[in-house]
Amino acid sequence: MELKLYDTLTREKRPFTPIDPNNVRMYVCGPTVYDYAHIGNARPVIVFDVLFRLLRHIYGEQHVTYVRNITDVDDKINARAAERGIPIRQLTEETYNNFKVDVAALGCLPPSYEPRATEYISNASASTDMIQLIEKLIANGNAYAEQGHVLFSVGTMPDYGKLSKRSLDEMIAGARVEVAPYKRDAMDFVLWKPSPPELPGWDSPWGRGRPGWHIECSAMSAALLGETFDIHGGGIDLVFPHHENEIAQSRCAFHNGAMANYWLHNGFLQVEGEKMAKSAGNFVTINELLRDWPGDVLRLAMLGSHYRQPINWTLKSLNEAEKALAGWFEAAADQADPRPAPAVVEALLDDLNTPKAIAEMHALRNRAGHKSLAGTMAFFGLRGGEFEEWQQRRAPSLQISEADIAERIAQRLEARKAKNFAESDRIRDELAALGVVLKDSKEGTTWEIAR
Repeated sequence: MELKLYDTLTREKRPFTPIDPNNVRMYVCGPTVYDYAHIGNARPVIVFDVLFRLLRHIYGEQHVTYVRNITDVDDKINARAAERGIPIRQLTEETYNNFKVDVAALGCLPPSYEPRATEYISNASASTDMIQLIEKLIANGNAYAEQGHVLFSVGTMPDYGKLSKRSLDEMIAGARVEVAPYKRDAMDFVLWKPSPPELPGWDSPWGRGRPGWHIECSAMSAALLGETFDIHGGGIDLVFPHHENEIAQSRCAFHNGAMANYWLHNGFLQVEGEKMAKSAGNFVTINELLRDWPGDVLRLAMLGSHYRQPINWTLKSLNEAEKALAGWFEAAADQADPRPAPAVVEALLDDLNTPKAIAEMHALRNRAGHKSLAGTMAFFGLRGGEFEEWQQRRAPSLQISEADIAERIAQRLEARKAKNFAESDRIRDELAALGVVLKDSKEGTTWEIAR
């Protein structure tokens, strides 16, 4: 079965055909490093990690290149550094390191490259940097310099809006368009802007300044993956204006018909049915969740919904993921087959159908004699060691010895035989108060620690 992916640009699910099977290339927009990443930021990280693993399974690890950038020059970064009273570089280093720790805890592989935007503003060793790219756009008649700014002229791109399927009028009405005297048209967007002395700035043909957000990804993807590559991914919120503007910049600079051949976008995330927002009191970071849950539980809960659909992040979904993992790891404890089950791979080949893949993993657990669950879980990015350590850390300690528990269970059995149900209930309740839960069945009475 071949890999099929839903392409946002063409609005259809179609077979994936790489430009070069020996060099499959994927770019995904990464975080702006000014604060801890929230759980919504985790979704593209996890989704495209699954795709990265799948591509490596199909084409071989050495034949897949995955780039996920770090935006470390941005107005939000400048504002947060000023708010905290620390140097900008200190903020970006601290936040970037926090992000790396968090996503590693989610079971995500490191990308092949994780370029920082500040490394590609002016970089003589790069095939394309941001200043070079802006110069190309000016030379091609697609950009203009005005009052220390450089702007992309949207009117020079005839099919601008093709990705988001919006007309120019719709985009003007739906966007927060900045009205500025240096703009020739309301929809023109900034490629370069001046920097005052107190903010980061780089020398350029247009004066000391810093890049706009959109030009960063066009420059870094071209430098590391080429002028046209296979897959570009990110959240659905990036379709317009970010990815629309990336396409305009890259196609006009390089005179290419496509920046990427497939555009993949994951859906929005809600928390307990509501949009996540600090004002709503439901804003939660990956780091905060990892204090209470292992990364594997967060990962499985995130993959329980198809990546293109909205996801409702709930406590129930986390509890269900924990229960599923406990059963899977127990069933796979003595398995050694490193290969993933074909049925799970087949589900992922169908546009990363993770809900179906998870259903197949449940079936594997319940199928007697099947030995591929351990390899399948590893392929899915799930790690038994971390989960077991977390279970041990959170397990409540016994307040009574196992010998005493056995003795009281025997006393309770005698009370029940004598039809002294009041005494039987008293012993049961006494054990419950000590954190021991009794379970009666035809085979006898067992116990477990209350959680």
